Amino acid sequence: MRVISRKILRDYCQSHGSVCNALYDWYRVASKAKWKNLNDRAIELAQELEHKANRSLEEDAILELLVTLIEKFEDENYPIPEGTPHSMLLHLMDSNEIKQENLVGVIGSRGVVSEVVNGKRSISKAQAKALAEFFSVDVGLFI
Repeated sequence: MRVISRKILRDYCQSHGSVCNALYDWYRVASKAKWKNLNDRAIELAQELEHKANRSLEEDAILELLVTLIEKFEDENYPIPEGTPHSMLLHLMDSNEIKQENLVGVIGSRGVVSEVVNGKRSISKAQAKALAEFFSVDVGLFI
């Protein structure tokens, strides 16, 4: 199994020289391993290091590298879809236990609130600003 190229390790060692031996030890073990899912194993190792008391500088550097590799892998393989203004509103309403009637007067009349919440009317800029203030979030969520 190819874990990570030696070139990446060499480049990392040039800027973090004190961790080279530990990284190459890890490389030798990992390259012989028969893991089915390397990302899960990297997460497991990162969690072990994260909870270890009195980590060495080398272990801190390896933890930093593992987190970077995990994030890169997950960004490429499990992208989080962008939410729509409507889906953001529904999520915030649900997570804050807000009912439609709580938004009457914030973004408009009972009828306007119903149309916005049910997706029949898009959120205007003025409503986006009012919702952002109401939920204490960035206005960009609703635009």
